[in-house]
Order: sequence, then C-alpha cells, then structure tokens
Amino acid sequence: MTEVFDDSTLTEIAYLICGDEPPLLYRKGYEIAAFFQRAGWDDVPEYDGSTPRHRWTRELLSERQEDGTDEAERAVLRLANRLEYYNQQQEYRATLKRLNEVLVLDGRRIGEVGGQLALVRCEAGFEDEARQLPRVELKVSVEEVVSDPELAAAVQLRLDEARTCYEQGGYTSAVIMLGSLLEGVLAHAAQVRAARVSMPKPLRNMGLNDFLNFAYENKWIEYDAKLSSELIRQYRNLVHPLAERQKGHSPNRDTLDMCWPVVNATLNDLAATATAMAPAPTPRAPSRGRAAAQRPSPSSRARRPGGGTTAGM
Repeated sequence: MTEVFDDSTLTEIAYLICGDEPPLLYRKGYEIAAFFQRAGWDDVPEYDGSTPRHRWTRELLSERQEDGTDEAERAVLRLANRLEYYNQQQEYRATLKRLNEVLVLDGRRIGEVGGQLALVRCEAGFEDEARQLPRVELKVSVEEVVSDPELAAAVQLRLDEARTCYEQGGYTSAVIMLGSLLEGVLAHAAQVRAARVSMPKPLRNMGLNDFLNFAYENKWIEYDAKLSSELIRQYRNLVHPLAERQKGHSPNRDTLDMCWPVVNATLNDLAATATAMAPAPTPRAPSRGRAAAQRPSPSSRARRPGGGTTAGM
C-alpha cells in the first residue's frame, strides 16, 4: 500500500533533502535531482534555479504523491539510506533523527522488514514520547546463525512477524514468536555444531530451557543471554490462555522492550561462535603390545645374523 504523507510532512521532508541547516547534508539543485534519480524516480526534471530549492523540491514531492505513485515514499527511504552519506556519519545520524521526529507525529518511523529499510507503524506522538524497539542491536543476519537456507527463511519470517505484532500492539503474539524462533535457532545449533558437553536428553525431548542450558555449557551463548532468556521462556508459555489467566498478567509493550534485546543478544552470541568446534581428540598412546612389536628387544637383536645390532642403532 502506497504511503500518503501530510502536507506538513512533505514540507519537512523537502527541508531534509535540501539540507540547508547544519549538520544536515547540503544538496545543490542538480544534486537534488540526482538524489531523486537514486531514489528510483523516472523523468526527473533539471533544477533551473527559477524557484528556491526547497519550494521546487516540495512541489515535486507533492506532484508525485498526487499522481498516486510511491515515489514520495521512495524519497523518504532514500533519505534514510546510508549509501547517501559516504564518510558523512554526522550528517546521516542528524538526518535520520530528524526524519523520525517528523514521521512519528503521523505514527510512522524508519525501520527494517526482512533486512530492508521500510516505513513501519508506531505509536503516534513526539519522538521523545514514542517508544521504539530497544537495543541491544542485532548485529548479524539470520543466515549467519542458521546454516540451513530454508530454516533461515522461516526464522527471518518469524522475526518479521514478531516486529509487525510489536508495532500493531499484538504483544502476546510477538513474545510467542520470539520464543519460538529462539528455540528454533538453538535446536539447529544443537543439531549441527560439535559439542564439548553431551546433550542431556534426546533432541526431540528437549525444550527451550534445555537448549539454553546446553548452548551455555558449550560456550555458544554467554551467561547474560542464558539468564535473560528465562524471561522469554516464561512469557512464551502464555500461548496457553489458562496459563495467562493463572498468572494474572498479559504481555505488554514493556514486556517486549525487555524480551527483544535478549533475542538480539542470543543471536549475536550464536553468530560469534558459529565456527566453534569441539576440541580435537587427544592422540592415544600406542599399546604396550604394539610398542613391543615395534621396538627390538635385546634378545631379538642377539638373534640377528652376525649377532650384533644394525647400523645406526
């Protein structure tokens, strides 16, 4: 569905594209036209200087939105793209911060879906009031944790669905998704990694708590990830409505703000230890019988032709 922006939002977006106020990235007229082309616009006119840059940019955004295209949305996402800011980190951070301050007033912000920049829904309000997904930041891709491509796609889908549930207020569904994907990646690690510590029970009989302990004992995750993941395990059990009634508590936004960094930390740990192998087996000492057969005894040397030892012995 094409995003439609309020007129005041388009005005602010135009200011960000022009970048007249430091530390924003300043763009000359011809650079603005090139910016729109990089955003995927067709038939971008040249800036002729007859109108101020901001007005020209604002009119272009408004015209494309009135035409029913998604080009205004493309321009917004291009503003948030790091590729626009080569060796200009300060400008990038300032633009992204200001862009989210503008978008969040209308209940949107810059996020990621499937590893790609996207506009995602959030609670409308001022930026310092709006709640966003907390950090610890996920520093890796799912493919760095899960070597099976089909399983990696399934895990990524659950991660995306959990984010959608979070944004839409489906907190119980989100925490169940997080627990599910956490158990899935830990089970995969138990299947494919060489373990220093033996599995406590058959794989089919292990649950999330078993997998967490097993991963920690094998040094695939750190202690903080193991300890904090207990929270997700407890809330994941609320998939049963009776358990939710007995606890007298339903997951809310605060719950997800605590659980999400735990998943990120665990995935980061698993990626960092993806190449961990079990120690090589210690070479076995040769048996006494084999050693005796290889080393000549004094009596065998005495029986050799000539009654002496061979040269070099």
